[in-house]
Amino acid sequence: MTPRIALTSGEPAGIGPELCLALALEELPCELVCLADRALLSERAARLKLAVTLRPYTQRPGAAAAAHRGGSLSVEHLSLACPSVPGRPDTANVPYVLALAERAVAGALSGEFDAIVTAPVHKRVINDAGVRFSGHTEFLAQRTHSPRVVMMLTAGELRVALATTHLPLRAVSDAITADSLCESAAILARDLARWWAIPAPRIAVCGLNPHAGEGGYLGDEELRVITPAIARMQASGIRAEGPLPADTVFVPRVLAGFDAVLAMYHDQGL
Repeated sequence: MTPRIALTSGEPAGIGPELCLALALEELPCELVCLADRALLSERAARLKLAVTLRPYTQRPGAAAAAHRGGSLSVEHLSLACPSVPGRPDTANVPYVLALAERAVAGALSGEFDAIVTAPVHKRVINDAGVRFSGHTEFLAQRTHSPRVVMMLTAGELRVALATTHLPLRAVSDAITADSLCESAAILARDLARWWAIPAPRIAVCGLNPHAGEGGYLGDEELRVITPAIARMQASGIRAEGPLPADTVFVPRVLAGFDAVLAMYHDQGL
């Protein structure tokens, strides 16, 4: 079965529209539906001299998806509030950016779309417009009423999940609890089995502090929170090990012994 994927074009003054057009040139084993201002895509294609034919997307309930053919792009048009200049984000277009994400989520929840791919947005510009926005992860969690979500990035055999998402560094320690770590590890283990067909994934759990705390001399979160959480994970059948220092866990020889890494905060894992 061919999946139908919604592709949001993101911040119109950023690289998102160009990424959508570049992707349109590829042959893909899915139907690709780009959510964007059609004139914006046409202007950027002309600017970059990309030969991409833009076709209007027509929602057909129950219709089977067709694999994407390179050189064309199915577009559902949503209008910009004002013209967009590359490199000059405008808060006037924030409602447009959010409307793209809202449309993608609505389509996914209804079953129209099987997945969502998001081009980058500019978080500061969205917040400058008076809308609290910390990232797509939190936005999707709110719209789907999900009490806990886990962000994971993957490239080839490298899979890195985050115990916390977009938080100031000073807030990370308070956000990490034994319960939250166990919940994140359970979600990670379950979905590695479900989507990656890894029935008993091996999870490397990072420490929070330099050198995983050095036995409490460089911070005690490993002793108070992370180690007890790992013991609970293991007792529940999750193959977790740690806490491991983040400066060595990503060494290829160490990574080879695990199917995924659970990092404590955003920039530790990414």
